[in-house]
Amino acid sequence: MHILGTTSHPTRTWTTQQARNLLMDLDDRGDGFRFLVRDRAGQFTTTFDAVMAGAGIDTVKIPPRCPRANCFAERFVLTARTELTDRILIFGERHLRTVLAQNSTHHNGRRPHRALQLLPPHPDHPTPDLAHRRIKRRPVLGGLLNGYERTA
Repeated sequence: MHILGTTSHPTRTWTTQQARNLLMDLDDRGDGFRFLVRDRAGQFTTTFDAVMAGAGIDTVKIPPRCPRANCFAERFVLTARTELTDRILIFGERHLRTVLAQNSTHHNGRRPHRALQLLPPHPDHPTPDLAHRRIKRRPVLGGLLNGYERTA
């Protein structure tokens, strides 16, 4: 998960700039991406597609009125709503960025993923020894989310 920016009113120029920011953040890892699946929202324009095409990434539009075609993004939005914004009163853009940054760190660093055999994508700690029986709870976002790991 990579959060580029937040705004309450995304425009065409803002979205195109976020595409440029993404390519700068990815650096050399951008070569590993071939496709970008996107919806048909008005803020995605030909300039957005041109920025992606310049990096060798083909943009693929989902069919009209078909949210299941972009199921990974829809699932992320649902998870962000149910785990974060439905449970926290966001006081402003700075607070939203802080909450999203902590959630991103949790998601990418410690949250187990089924596709990775319950391992995190980028672990920020050594894999625990499964021989130990004690479990330690590590609160994230003040206990809104929790991470669990075996302890010695």
